[in-house]
Formats: sequence, C-alpha cells, structure tokens
Amino acid sequence: MSHARRCAVALALIVAAGCAPTTEIEFERAPGRGEPLQGRIWDVAAGAFVDPQTLVQRLAASRYVLLGERHDNPEHHTRQAQLVRDLVAAGRRPAVGFEMISTDDGPAIARYLIGSPKSAAGLGAAVNWQRSGWPDWRLYEPIAQAALDAGLPIVATNLSRAATDAVRRNGLGGLGPRLQAQLKLDAPPAPEVRAAMARELRDSHCGEQPEPVLDRMVDVQWARDARMAEALARAGGRDGAVLIAGGGHVRRDRGVPTHLARHAPGTTVASVALLEVDPDAAAPADYAARFDGALPFDYVWFTARADDTDPCGKLQKTLGRTAP
Repeated sequence: MSHARRCAVALALIVAAGCAPTTEIEFERAPGRGEPLQGRIWDVAAGAFVDPQTLVQRLAASRYVLLGERHDNPEHHTRQAQLVRDLVAAGRRPAVGFEMISTDDGPAIARYLIGSPKSAAGLGAAVNWQRSGWPDWRLYEPIAQAALDAGLPIVATNLSRAATDAVRRNGLGGLGPRLQAQLKLDAPPAPEVRAAMARELRDSHCGEQPEPVLDRMVDVQWARDARMAEALARAGGRDGAVLIAGGGHVRRDRGVPTHLARHAPGTTVASVALLEVDPDAAAPADYAARFDGALPFDYVWFTARADDTDPCGKLQKTLGRTAP
C-alpha cells in the first residue's frame, strides 16, 4: 500500500472511531527504518532540502502557517509543538487553531482558560476530547502548552457538529444561506476538484464507502476546510495563525489554503506536511507521484513511521465490530 493511502486510511480510522531548539530534537530510528529521507525537509518550489533553521525563518515570514500531520504519529506532534515555540522565539505571536476542536467548543475553551490560563493538561477534558475519536489528548497537549506558555490564543476551528450533520444530510445547501455566505461557499468545488477529493476519500476508506456517501463526505470536507480558513482569518487579526490539522487539510491545491485565498486575500500562507517515510520511496519525487504527480505543499518534513499496521485490515476489523 502506498504511503499516501496508508496515511489517509489512518486519518479515516481516527475520525471514525524553554525548550531545546528544533535541531536538537532526535528520534530513535527503529531497526530497518533508516530511510535516507527521514528527518530531512524538502522545499517543494525550490526542489531542494533546507535545514530546520531556514524553515523556521520562512514560516516566521508567513502570516498563516499550516502544519499537516498523521494524527497518531507522536513525532508529528513533537515537531508541531517545537515549531510553535520556534515561531514565538522568532518574534511571532500567532493564534493556534486545532482541526480537532469544533467551533461549538469555543465557550468550553474560554471557561477552562479562565481558571487554568497556563495549563493545557485539562483542556482535553474540557472539550470532551475522550469522546471525540481523536488520539489521546496527551499527544496534542504539548502543542497547546506551547501556545499557553507564550500567551497565544487557542482557537477551535472545525465545523460545528450540527453543521456537519446538516451537510451529511443535505449537502452544502444544508448549511443555509447565512452560513454559506459566512464561509464564502457560494460556489461548490470545481468538478475536477470534486472528483479528486472523491478519489482520495475512496482510497482512504479502502473502497468501503458507497458513492452517495462519498459524495456527502466531499461536501463535509469542503465545508470543514472553509470553516477552518474562516476561523484562522478571524483569529489571525493580531499576528496570523498556526493550524494543526491532518495532512489532507493543508494541501495547497484544494485544502484550507484554497479557502484562505478568499477569507484572507493577499496574505502569505505556508503549508508544511509531516510525511512518514516509505521504504519504497528514496526521493521526494517518489512521493510526488502519489499526490497526482506533484507534492501539494510548500514544505515536506519526512519523519519515521508510527507503525507498519495494514490500515485497510484495521478498518475492516473496525467496521466488523461496529456493523449491526
């Protein structure tokens, strides 16, 4: 199974069910995982590798920084937390938004921070994280703690549960004209974009979802990306924003950056994908072939794999347990 599909399936499974400088963070390489790209950062436009210090300098010059992840890879969250700290050290004061927290959790975040403005430990419980289906809050806590240590706002960015349900039932029209206008969703995705999103979702669910369901899943993803972009633009008035999200959401060709172009026109956006190395891919071009021929990010930071589990086998077991 390809790296891109493996990461996408992992995302589907999850949804369904001072500090040292960046250069000093080290991750032990498991036996047989010493792929040549591991730990390296690829500048997609330049077609060249850059070091972590250069990456931080470039991110600090961008108003919006989008950090894409595999949700259950601990290294990805460690890297994200360090990048937040590095941006602060570079003089930035961005808001920090989480895909995993819906906008209807905003009041709960505010109430929690009134009593615990410097501790991220209980933030997950405050938003019922344990019932959300995301990996353990302890993976995300260091990112939130980095934000709180610097006095940065923590922002809920994802589409509300009620709005998500409405889109699942009735498509984008289920949002109603007012919310559609707020999210600047007056036009649906172009047919070719919609087809590409459907292919990605079909692969990420191992072909288990019927076409009508996939059609609604495309609508949900499009609406969620629009909501994340709107939330970032709204929260980034002071000094921009950082987004913590799945890798698919930070794609420049059809993810949050596409919507930010409407919600914050003329501003700079940097997209960083944390991608797990694949033993069958020795060069960045090998990964580009798995994203329709071009890496749809500004930078790719190659990391170790979280595991070698067959995600489709895992998904089938999950579906078997949940089937009526």
